[in-house]
Amino acid sequence: MENQNNFNQQPNNPLHGVKLVDILELLEEHYGWEELANRININCFKKDPSIKSSLKFLRRTPWARDKVEQLYLKLITGK
Repeated sequence: MENQNNFNQQPNNPLHGVKLVDILELLEEHYGWEELANRININCFKKDPSIKSSLKFLRRTPWARDKVEQLYLKLITGK
């Protein structure tokens, strides 16, 4: 029942309940590291990229995480 309550609290938030690791894996699969680095200019996508290193950076860098989330939203909504 708790999950249902959480959903009701944020019914219009497409990021609600989506883990950062899932977002990153989807983006990497769709775009690849090189294109991700072209779209979001951050070193964790440019130099020896990995899911683990990118997660570490994105979790402590809110502006970069926001850019990744915005790219994810564009991908899933087609906008």
